[in-house]
Amino acid sequence: MANQTLARRYAIAIFGLAKEQNAIPAVRHDLHTVVDALATDETIRKFYRSPVVDRKEKATIIGTAFDKLNEIALNSVLLLIRKRRENMLEEIVAQYDVLEQQSRRAAPLRIETARELSKPELDALVARLAERYKTTFDVTQTVDPQLIGGVRITMGDKRIDGSVSGRLDDLARMLSTN
Repeated sequence: MANQTLARRYAIAIFGLAKEQNAIPAVRHDLHTVVDALATDETIRKFYRSPVVDRKEKATIIGTAFDKLNEIALNSVLLLIRKRRENMLEEIVAQYDVLEQQSRRAAPLRIETARELSKPELDALVARLAERYKTTFDVTQTVDPQLIGGVRITMGDKRIDGSVSGRLDDLARMLSTN
């Protein structure tokens, strides 16, 4: 919990700087670039998180490797190295994403289907939900063949299960209680 609170403080500071320079999307993209680079290569991740590696050497190498990043994103990563808080990067980026979504008044929307929806089908579904809940959404679509058919929608803490497997589970529960 303490790490999450501290990560939120860092994210608020980074977001504030990005907002001042009208660079919120660019900073978000570049922070995700660093996180993705660390996730894809185990050697880079170990080097970045290692407390044994000299901080100045680490900052020089990371600064050179990511020199094309937005200045705010790069300096944020380098600050984490100087403060020995490298392990907080992912949580800081997650908190930054929340702040960015809130600034756009967007909510996360996860749509699970048995087959991938076409662009017009997805757009129509999202438009109906946006109209019904009077908000905009950041949509993530996933395919889960175990749903058999239908759709399962998750919006924050709300869940709408219109899948065939969900209805079969409901029916099984109903039959087992009788």
